[in-house]
Amino acid sequence: MAKELQEDTCYVALTHDHLDSTSMIDRVRSPKAGAIVLFAGTTRDNFAGKPVKELQYTSYEPRALQTMLAICKSVLEKHGLTSIAMIHRLGVVPIGEESILITVSSPHRQAAWRAGEEALEECKAKVEVWKKEEFGGEEGGVWRANRDGAEGVRIDDGRKENEPAAGPHGPILRPTRPGERGHGPVVHLNSTERPVT
Repeated sequence: MAKELQEDTCYVALTHDHLDSTSMIDRVRSPKAGAIVLFAGTTRDNFAGKPVKELQYTSYEPRALQTMLAICKSVLEKHGLTSIAMIHRLGVVPIGEESILITVSSPHRQAAWRAGEEALEECKAKVEVWKKEEFGGEEGGVWRANRDGAEGVRIDDGRKENEPAAGPHGPILRPTRPGERGHGPVVHLNSTERPVT
């Protein structure tokens, strides 16, 4: 069963079920739209030359849904869309299956193409979803933020000491790469310091 939010012509959801592209297209269908664009992100069988067995996704669901909705509302307004919908799958996603679907409808195709890509990039940069890449053989897996180039935390099968600390909604990961997009490091100030802007 999907956890979902909808506001006007923006729909977002998180689910452990298979994703249905037809129902997502139907969510944005409108007689005012001259174009519907669907993006489907799928699990590929390799990462950086290593065979991938499957991906596993986890999320801080209440916050992720709010972030997804904010992205959709912003993209809808910026590109003059008719409607936008975004759904992300959680749990195990085998090779070849979809982990995310984004559909947008617009009076014209150019806006729909641009909006679909922007919605995906914003989702990967901001939404509170993490993935574990499970490698074949003795490799184990790596938890990482769900964004391109994010540094991961290697885990070994059956070895809890290398696994990231678990929070109430998934692993606790802290990006350490310079220039990493997302939440960034925690900064502690004493009472006399002010943050640099």
